[in-house]
Amino acid sequence: MAKQKKHPTGTIAQNKKARHDYFIEHRFEAGLVLAGWEVKSLRASKLQLVDSYVLLKDGEAWLLGSHITPLTAASTHVIADPVRTRKLLLNARELEKLAAAVQQKGYACICLSWYWSKHLVKCEIALGKGKKEYDKRDTERERDSDRELQRAVRNKGKED
Repeated sequence: MAKQKKHPTGTIAQNKKARHDYFIEHRFEAGLVLAGWEVKSLRASKLQLVDSYVLLKDGEAWLLGSHITPLTAASTHVIADPVRTRKLLLNARELEKLAAAVQQKGYACICLSWYWSKHLVKCEIALGKGKKEYDKRDTERERDSDRELQRAVRNKGKED
């Protein structure tokens, strides 16, 4: 299994369910169009990505299903919609690649994580191929065996 890439300036939230449900093939970094109250809520890590996905429409990418909980102090003068559709900022080449892959059978465009890149919020999206139930069980079995192997190596080092 590939090692998790750490973002140097801080991860806001991750979609762990996506790694369980999909084989991740290609990753992209996208900017987001956000409102001020959303950025303040993100600084407090008030984000959920469980059922978020990317919709490609009219040559643009839109993120649906992400939930940003509004802070009561920051969103007093605006009507906050926590699950609004947010625009993703990608270049034309990336959009074409995503659109071509999503039209193929079994591919989906999903959101993996949000993180800070200096003072900007970035979204890591990926092309994923859906796992079957037996693939999920194989992944779980492999993860358990790796964990037990690591545990055995650690215990062997303590005995010496």
